[in-house]
Amino acid sequence: MESTRAIITRLTRLTDTSLIAHWFTEDHGLVKTVARGARRPNSPFAGKIDLFFAGTMTCQRAKKGDLHSLREFSVSSWREGLRRDYTSTLLAGYCCQLLENSVEPEHPEPELFDLLRRALDHIDTEKPTFRALRHFEKELVRILGVTHQEWSPERSLRHALGSLPASRDDLIERLHQV
Repeated sequence: MESTRAIITRLTRLTDTSLIAHWFTEDHGLVKTVARGARRPNSPFAGKIDLFFAGTMTCQRAKKGDLHSLREFSVSSWREGLRRDYTSTLLAGYCCQLLENSVEPEHPEPELFDLLRRALDHIDTEKPTFRALRHFEKELVRILGVTHQEWSPERSLRHALGSLPASRDDLIERLHQV
């Protein structure tokens, strides 16, 4: 796999020193990589692998399975504003979860990559709002082609996906308090 622009959407601890990083990439869609040694202080990945970071990643394809080896990641956006409060982090996480639930692994979706990038950039610089959540859902149903004229984007997504991420209820409650 050649280099591609990517956003880290989820991190999972693999071992005491390694992580599994889930990426939404511009050229390859959802991709999972193992970042060997990323949790070590002297790792070349130290300080570069965290939720919502964006940049250019390079990985080596696995011969079997879908867990590739991360070779390099150059961060272009740390999105520090997403960590300013829990609601911002929750909204960003919801966008990533919803996108992961909406697409097939390793299937390129450049328009969805751009939607996620724009959403995270917005949440990074602005206060989280119910309007931002609704806009993301509305754009997602439009791009996926699952819009029903008489239904809300939420209902269209529930119908198409079966369910929405569980974090949505807490997120809605918090957004109404803002």
